[in-house]
Amino acid sequence: MSAPETNVWTAVTTQNPDHSANYAQRWRTFEKAGKDIYGEARLVDALVERGSRILDAGCGSGRVGGYLSRRGHTVVGVDLDPYLIEVAAADHPMAQWVQGDLATFQLQTEAGLAQFDHIVSAGNVMTFLAGYERVPALRQMKAHLAADGRMTIGFGAGRNYDFAEFEADALDAGLVLEARYSTWQLHPANDSFLVAMLTHA
Repeated sequence: MSAPETNVWTAVTTQNPDHSANYAQRWRTFEKAGKDIYGEARLVDALVERGSRILDAGCGSGRVGGYLSRRGHTVVGVDLDPYLIEVAAADHPMAQWVQGDLATFQLQTEAGLAQFDHIVSAGNVMTFLAGYERVPALRQMKAHLAADGRMTIGFGAGRNYDFAEFEADALDAGLVLEARYSTWQLHPANDSFLVAMLTHA
C-alpha cells in the first residue's frame, strides 16, 4: 500500500464542500439515536488521573475531547478543519479548540511548549495524513507529550497505512510502542484495527 501524496481530508473537503458539515451532523445523529460514540474517550479517561492535561489530536467536531472535558480534564483539541473547530467550540465550550496542522502545530504557554499527560488521536486521523506528514505529525505530538505521558492512537486497516509501517514511523519520531490492541475496549491485537499506546523512546 502506498501512502497518499496529499492530505486525504483536504482532498475530500475540497471535492465536497459539504463534507465537514455532514461529518459533524453524522455524530450528532448517532448520539441522538442513543448510539455509543464515546468508547475512545472512556478508555482515555480510565488511563489518566482526574484533572489531567489531554490533547485531542485531530479532534474533528470534539466528540472525544468534549467528553473528556466534561469529566474534569483540561482538554485542547487541534484539527485542520476550521468548520469542525467551530462546531467543537459551540458544542463543547469547556475545552479549548485550535485550528492547526498536526504536522506543524505548536501550542505555546508562558513556560514554553505546552505539555500534556495524554495525547489521543482517534477516528482514523493518522490515515488522513499525506505520507510526508506522518512522521512530522508524530514528532509534533511527541514534543507536546509530558516526560511520563502516554499517547493512544487508533485506526483501521485498509487505509494505506500498514500497522508495521506506523510502528516504524513512531520509532523514527522518538516514540516506542508500549502496548497494542484491536479495539478501544482493549481486545487482543489483530490485523483489522490498531489501538497503539506509545511512550517516549
